[in-house]
Amino acid sequence: MTHADFLMPTALYFGEDCLEKGATLLGAAGTHALLVTGKSSARLSGALDDVTALLSRLNVKFTIFDGVTENPPLLTCHEAGKLAAEVGADFVIGIGGGSALDAAKAVAAFAANPTISPKEIYDAEKRKNSTLPIFAVPTTAGTGSEVNNYSVLTLEGGKQKKTFKAADSWPRAAFVNPRYTASMPHATAISTALDAFAHALESYLSPKSTVFSEHAALYAATLLYDVLSAAPAALDDSDREHLSLAATAAGMAISVTGTGFPHPMGYSLTLLDGLPHGRACALFAGDYIRYNERSAQGALRIKEFCQKIGTRPRVLAALLEGLADAEFSFTEAEIATRVELIAGAGNYQNSPYVLSKSEIYDIYRAHFLKK
Repeated sequence: MTHADFLMPTALYFGEDCLEKGATLLGAAGTHALLVTGKSSARLSGALDDVTALLSRLNVKFTIFDGVTENPPLLTCHEAGKLAAEVGADFVIGIGGGSALDAAKAVAAFAANPTISPKEIYDAEKRKNSTLPIFAVPTTAGTGSEVNNYSVLTLEGGKQKKTFKAADSWPRAAFVNPRYTASMPHATAISTALDAFAHALESYLSPKSTVFSEHAALYAATLLYDVLSAAPAALDDSDREHLSLAATAAGMAISVTGTGFPHPMGYSLTLLDGLPHGRACALFAGDYIRYNERSAQGALRIKEFCQKIGTRPRVLAALLEGLADAEFSFTEAEIATRVELIAGAGNYQNSPYVLSKSEIYDIYRAHFLKK
C-alpha cells in the first residue's frame, strides 16, 4: 500500500468565527455530544461556553467529562468512553490542550466499543465498531492534535506512553481560535510552542517527508522561531495568532511524517520528573541536531532548515536548549530506569541518523549524570 503525499480528512476552521463557520457540520454530527475536557482550561479560555452555547442553539444535548489530566491516562479515557456509551453520546468534542484532544480520540474509540478492555484499544481486531465522530477545539498552540490522528496515552502505572492511532481517529473538524489560547500562562505558551517547533524540525528531517509536509514544517518553524527568538515577556494578539497557525501547520506536517527522537527521549522526564513535554523535547534538540549532522543527508537537511528560517544550527540548538531551562542530576541507576522506559520507541528510526541504545545512554549521561 502506498501513502499519499498529503492527507488531512479534517475540515479546518480558523479565527474568531470558526465555530459559527462549522456549525452546520456540528449540527449534523448527532443528537448528543460528550465534551472531553480538563478541569479548567476549557472554561477559562471561553471555549467551553462557546461550544455549549452553539450546541444548545443547535438543539444538541451534551454531557461534560472534565476528568482529563496532563499526559492523559489510558484508564481515564476508558472510563470516559463508558460514560459516553451510557449517556448515548453519538459524537465527541475535545476541548483543551493536547491532552484533552488526544483523550477525545481514545474516548471516541472506547465509546463505540464499550466492552473492550483498556489495552484492547491498540488491537484493531478488538475494535469491532468504527470510532465515533470526533471534533477538536484547541486551547493551546502546541500539539497540533486537532489535525492528526495520534492519541498519546499514559499506560497504567504512569511510567510509559503509547500512541493510539487509527484510520478513523482523525477529527472530523477542528476549530482553531487564537483567542482560546490567551488564558494560558506564559510559561505554558512557551512550552507548547517548543513542542510545535519540535514537530516542525523533526518532520522536516524525517525520511517520510514530502514536499507538502516540508512546506508546512517550514511555515510553522518560521513563525515559531520569530516568536521564540524575540523572547517576548508577554504575548500579544499577533503572537497568539502566529503560534496557533504554526502549531496547526506543524500538526499537519507530523500527520505525514511522525516525530523524531526528542519526543520519546523526553517522555521519561515528563512522566517521572514533571518536565513539561515541550521543554523536554527542546532539551534534546541540540542532540538531535548534532547527531543528525553525522549523516550527510542529515547535515544537509539541517543546514537547509536553518537557512530557510533565518538562523544557524548552533544558534538554534542554543536557543532551544536554553528555553528548555531544565537541570536534573541522576545516578547511573536512575538514568537506566529512564532510558529503558523509552529505548524501544519507533521514533528513533525516523531521522537520517538512527541512534543506538548506547547513544541514548550517552546523551542521558552527558545531560544528567551526577558528578
